Amino acid sequence: MMDEHIDWMRCALAEAEKASAVGDVPIGAVAVWDGEIVGRGYNCKEYAHDPTAHAEIIAMREAARTLGGWRLVGVTLYCTLEPCAMCAGAMIQARLPRLVWAADDPKAGAGGSVLDLLDHDQLNHRVEVVKGVLADEAQEQIRAFFEGLRAQVKK
Repeated sequence: MMDEHIDWMRCALAEAEKASAVGDVPIGAVAVWDGEIVGRGYNCKEYAHDPTAHAEIIAMREAARTLGGWRLVGVTLYCTLEPCAMCAGAMIQARLPRLVWAADDPKAGAGGSVLDLLDHDQLNHRVEVVKGVLADEAQEQIRAFFEGLRAQVKK
């Protein structure tokens, strides 16, 4: 199973590169159902001028359209960063069964780093979590992005 997680996470990392290309923090996501990608997304908050344009939200929206319903039963979402509270809430609302992420987010993570919405005993749904898949690669993408921004500011 871990090899499969690695393969799908590489797809999410490729989506994250698209975010970087448009000037957004490189975060990517893919939604997988029955062995196929049914939704893709990358962070484009800056590019789209949209505070909700997170990779996870975009991938889940596309998956819902592809599958023909808002319940993402049987879908595994792969994302390069632990979700924020908005994205974690959307995962609960979508009844997402499983989330696999790469890097923890110690500043805004809502999957256990800052708070844990995904396994909250008072909510109507819990999301199974697998974390740390290709974490070093995801962290390096983010580090390189911000290093590039700092270099531009120094010029």
